[in-house]
Amino acid sequence: MTSVSRSIRELESHFPYPFDQPQLLEQALTHRSYYFENRSRSSGHNERLEFLGDAVLDLAISSELMRLYPEENEGVLSKWRASLVNETSLAEKASSLDLGLYLRVGKGELLSQALQRPRILASAYEALIGAFFLDGGFEKTEKFVADQFQEDLRNVSASAEFEADYKTRLQEKVQKETHAPPDYRIIKTEGPDHNKKFFVEVSVQGKVLATGEGASRKQAEQQAAQLALSKVDL
Repeated sequence: MTSVSRSIRELESHFPYPFDQPQLLEQALTHRSYYFENRSRSSGHNERLEFLGDAVLDLAISSELMRLYPEENEGVLSKWRASLVNETSLAEKASSLDLGLYLRVGKGELLSQALQRPRILASAYEALIGAFFLDGGFEKTEKFVADQFQEDLRNVSASAEFEADYKTRLQEKVQKETHAPPDYRIIKTEGPDHNKKFFVEVSVQGKVLATGEGASRKQAEQQAAQLALSKVDL
């Protein structure tokens, strides 16, 4: 197991409690590109922690929304959660913690200015949540999330989120008219792993409505949905 770097210890000092397993924090901030270049001195990369953190973050935000808005229905709460937990907002949270200063990435990623890319920052933030959960359990993690999202949770707007969430708008529109949900499919990808571009097409009942592209699958799907909404005949 690798020793925990001084910079990671410095970051840890900004959190509400010290990590019992600080190596989890180090792993959360290790991009796969760094790990594959430094296997002998790296205990692992952050993708498994990102997977866990994604689920924990959804649960923590859902719990807070139910507590703060006991009268709202499931549909509204789902839209609000989507507006809070997305690549853009998570990248902003990562930036607020200066996670980019502590991320360990490979040489190729450094050349592509990866530390400023929303997808990598958002992934690191989710991995951080996963590390918090494994180290301190859900109660401490939920408190951290609640503190991080305090202002957003109290100012969340369903109407604003709905306007920005093109996938939700498209799904509601086509299901009302056809009773069939939109289907999203990656048709191709371009570029190396550290700078990949996704191309996604959206279809309804076999009819392709539009194609979108983006730095992540989610971005490509949102663009495809936005373009599909502009079509009059669905």
